[in-house]
Amino acid sequence: MWLVAPLLLVMMVAFNLPIVTMLAQSVISASGPTLAHFSEVVNGSVHLKVLANTFAIAGATAVLCVALGYPLAYWIRKLDTRHRAIALAMVVVPFWISILVRTYAWIVLLGNAGIVNRSLLGLGWIGAPVSFLYNELGVLIGTVNVLLPFLVLPLYAAMIKIDDRLLRAAETLGAGPWTVFWRIFFPLSVPALAAGAVLVFILTLGFFITPAVLGGGRVPMIANMLDLLINQMPSWELASAISTLLLAVTLLLFVFYLRLTQAEESA
Repeated sequence: MWLVAPLLLVMMVAFNLPIVTMLAQSVISASGPTLAHFSEVVNGSVHLKVLANTFAIAGATAVLCVALGYPLAYWIRKLDTRHRAIALAMVVVPFWISILVRTYAWIVLLGNAGIVNRSLLGLGWIGAPVSFLYNELGVLIGTVNVLLPFLVLPLYAAMIKIDDRLLRAAETLGAGPWTVFWRIFFPLSVPALAAGAVLVFILTLGFFITPAVLGGGRVPMIANMLDLLINQMPSWELASAISTLLLAVTLLLFVFYLRLTQAEESA
């Protein structure tokens, strides 16, 4: 224990102490303990709208990552060893590039004068540039781009553990490819898929750079609202109350994520 104690002390001072301070500010006022800050959040239509918008974008990001990530992970699993290593490298490479750089790269691609719009205009498919950016579509594109590997890699790791003998046994009993997939393979991969979707949802809740850049300030999310409350207004108590609510939701989702992970391991 004495070898771990210094690291534990650093964690308590650098991580736990700020969180405890934030929690304290959400329930303490000049006159003493209070829940007025939470009441202001609940009764404020603007705050509720931003919270709802954040959860909607997080849910849409999780759904899109599932729709894109599951076929990709399944395709990688079906590759031979050499091509599988190349495909996994292509999934991992974005981790080596700054999120800020990747976010600004989408402006080069999807801006009004970007490569995509210029190509569509040149082909005569559109008469005016398409507004890909500075709206919820732009934020979704950016968040899916950043978070897709967080779903693909764990899902692939779970898929690769599924015993092929189960699939071959079903085939020898007369099951077709679609039956084998939907009745055997897919149910075995569902816990990992659900855990990955929850992880993507949790990570999206705290996104700041992507909504700020690709949303152009027109797509309010929780992190951007906290930046406004702390750096411009400032209203630390209200920001602390919102952060506490976000922390509570995140912890509940994390517990759900852990249960899904345990179900995957037991399967």
